[in-house]
Amino acid sequence: MEPRLPARLEVQALLRQVQAAGGFATVLAKGEVDAGTILVVTCENGSNSNLYERMPGLDGQRLWHCVKRSDPENPLEFQDYIDRRRRQDGDLWIVELDIANGERFIGLA
Repeated sequence: MEPRLPARLEVQALLRQVQAAGGFATVLAKGEVDAGTILVVTCENGSNSNLYERMPGLDGQRLWHCVKRSDPENPLEFQDYIDRRRRQDGDLWIVELDIANGERFIGLA
């Protein structure tokens, strides 16, 4: 198992990278500073949101997976999902990256 960066450092790095690239990034919810789970919302101009979470694979690596996509037919469903996850896990970090191809900042593009 690979050592992990403290969650707060990983979140700070994401924020700075997106801002340096001309995008907007913000923390929607702060979690446990060292070992909190991080959810990343990617969007462009506030629309077409996708929610990513890192999950362990069979080989022990923790890879990012899209766990929820916004649905234009039901726009409240996406936020309801995020709110539910936050209530279930008080240690959860939620970070929004509003920039074209935001997935590149978590190594997916």
